[in-house]
Amino acid sequence: MIAFSSAQLDAWLAAFMFPLARILGLMASAPVFNNAGMPRRVRVAAGLVVTVAMVPALPPMPAIAAGSWQGLLILAEQTAIGVLMGLTLRIVFAAVDVAGEMIGLQMGLAFAVFYDPQNAAQTPVLSEFLGLLATLIFLAMNGHLLCLAVLMESFQWLPVGGATIAAGSFRVLAAWMATMFSAGVLLSLPLVAALLIANIAMGVLSRVAPQLNLFAVGFPVTMTAGFVVLMISVPYFGAAMEHLFDQGFAALRMVLTAAGAPS
Repeated sequence: MIAFSSAQLDAWLAAFMFPLARILGLMASAPVFNNAGMPRRVRVAAGLVVTVAMVPALPPMPAIAAGSWQGLLILAEQTAIGVLMGLTLRIVFAAVDVAGEMIGLQMGLAFAVFYDPQNAAQTPVLSEFLGLLATLIFLAMNGHLLCLAVLMESFQWLPVGGATIAAGSFRVLAAWMATMFSAGVLLSLPLVAALLIANIAMGVLSRVAPQLNLFAVGFPVTMTAGFVVLMISVPYFGAAMEHLFDQGFAALRMVLTAAGAPS
């Protein structure tokens, strides 16, 4: 008869529960993984499968019972690390949302919004369109697999039960968040510049021909110019997003490295 001691059971549970907490924290906040269209049961099942695949290659886990107070603190810390990783990648998609809002505002589509279940809020249609394009590019460049690879490396940089998260990681994350606005402006700059030229041309035309109804003519012209420039810019959107995703994964590694550094 095979018998197991309580210490062995605690060690087996700890070897599975501690990585699972970090993986589920990542899937709850990382782009694509936290899609509202994916049921929670599917996400939990995916987290279990990923954990089972990763556990044999992970460093040894601390011999701490997962149900003890110290074990619960480690579980909370691992969940926080996973959420921190997901939020770092989420900033890239937030930059795309900023670009879509700026473009929609210049085109006069600021009121063209609908309910987005992903963000649980009203989202401009252009932000949703660019967000879908960014998601497809993320999947095409195997961003979900790169995310899991960085997750695997994070157990080397931030071993379970090691030092707590250093404050430097939050400073790096705050600096990376600042690029959300600059990247959004750069993504929207071609369309904003083209629409600015169109608005200037309409202003000059209204001065030359005062009888022209600017409100009746300007809105269709602005929308047409915006869609034409957007159609021309879409082929170049992939290269820009690829560069932005590379920056996002580099920032993710910087955040994890700073988190494991001594304060």
